[in-house]
Amino acid sequence: KEYIFNLIDTPGHVDFNYEVSRSMAACEAAILLVDATQGIEAQTVSNTYLAIDSDLEIIPIINKIDVQNADYESVSKQLIDLLDCSKDEILYISAKDGTGTQEVLNAIVDRIPPPKTTGNNGTRALIFDSTFDQFRGVVPYVRIVDGYLEKGMSTKYFAKSGTHEITEVGV
Repeated sequence: KEYIFNLIDTPGHVDFNYEVSRSMAACEAAILLVDATQGIEAQTVSNTYLAIDSDLEIIPIINKIDVQNADYESVSKQLIDLLDCSKDEILYISAKDGTGTQEVLNAIVDRIPPPKTTGNNGTRALIFDSTFDQFRGVVPYVRIVDGYLEKGMSTKYFAKSGTHEITEVGV
């Protein structure tokens, strides 16, 4: 089977709490990547609680298992305490040499539920980020909740009155 993964890389620093929470609102799951040489840090705990509060499936992963000073046994215990998960749920990888990367892809397919729809007849989307391009204007990043978007459609916003024509759509 072929799959399309829509991945959002969020900043790990606690100063980006709002950006992380907006990204999590657009997701079904979170990949919790912990460095085997550093263990769980304060911002990791903060972002994990955001994922838990967002009712996301969490895939715990310990990276850098190939590094000489890796302490993945201690980091495993930290993850088990934080997530109340079993050791079997934790994936051990080395992004540097590719060890365990196929298991990560398999876990995404096996553990993450597909997006839920309400069966609503209209289109609903969540804007989770945006940029401004001097030639194209505002470029919103959206998660489609129901329906679809295509060039030529009009949008209506709930937080702000007014409508806009969609001039371009990408994935």
